[in-house]
Amino acid sequence: MRSVMIDNLTLAFDQQVLFNDFSFSLVKGQWTTLLGSSGVGKSTLLRAIAGLENEAIQQGKIDFSPQSKIAWLAQEDALYPWLSILDNVQLEAHLSGRKNQQTVEKAKALLEQVKMIEHIHKAPYQLSGGQKQRVALARTLMQEADIILMDEPFSALDAVTRYQLQNLAYTLLKDKTILLITHDPQEAIRLSHRIAILKGSPATITHQISLPDDLPRELNQESLWKLQKELLDELASGDLV
Repeated sequence: MRSVMIDNLTLAFDQQVLFNDFSFSLVKGQWTTLLGSSGVGKSTLLRAIAGLENEAIQQGKIDFSPQSKIAWLAQEDALYPWLSILDNVQLEAHLSGRKNQQTVEKAKALLEQVKMIEHIHKAPYQLSGGQKQRVALARTLMQEADIILMDEPFSALDAVTRYQLQNLAYTLLKDKTILLITHDPQEAIRLSHRIAILKGSPATITHQISLPDDLPRELNQESLWKLQKELLDELASGDLV
């Protein structure tokens, strides 16, 4: 079953056509990754799916399964500096005036899951980059969305923190429909049921790769190391063998 269907989409930004007659879909309950170099248009496409780039859509349509709700997990944690960690997780309820004891308890439970419960009364500036992304992940979970759009959420973190948060994100979001964009082949292999490679201008999908349902993967198999090299070669210029 498809959760998102992109049909013949033409997307232009600042008079540059980023996608032309582009079609793509997301399978419900799976992690799909768009892998491409910086500047290919990945983030703009993600914003269009989220409804944040409607003026850039020249033609085509983006359809969702009925009653779908979308949440966003970005590279920048976008925490409100004047709110506590607890209120940042409750941001949707806080801004709409619906914050109550139930939302407080739910936020605390999520912060417990991401191992941030001891920091609930701190301000964002008191946290490390990895801690901020844990809070952002809890805030995403708080929204109870069906579809999660992930815009390189771990790319600014050190290697160990990135590895830990990849594992945590998969554990907490494994039943959701995920669209992850990244320029890191290793991350794509670890967290994807399907990888689609974006190249060119306008961008097109040059290859799609389906992988077994064994996420998050440990890259200790020769076949996965080989695949990582092939993905790097394809991003650089060559073709997959």
